[in-house]
Amino acid sequence: MTREERRQLLGDTVIEQIHERVAEAPEAPDELIDTIRRVLTRPALRTVDAPEASEQRTAA
Repeated sequence: MTREERRQLLGDTVIEQIHERVAEAPEAPDELIDTIRRVLTRPALRTVDAPEASEQRTAA
């Protein structure tokens, strides 16, 4: 979705309210930013301890 499509869908007033709410939010700690960055840059990466999805379905 493009910026213009979002603007048409939400309207300027709602977008302004979103910006105000974001400005009120506290600054995120560096550890959180690092964690989020790893998740967003490697979303399909699985940990060794996580069971496979097929194993989860058959165990239930």
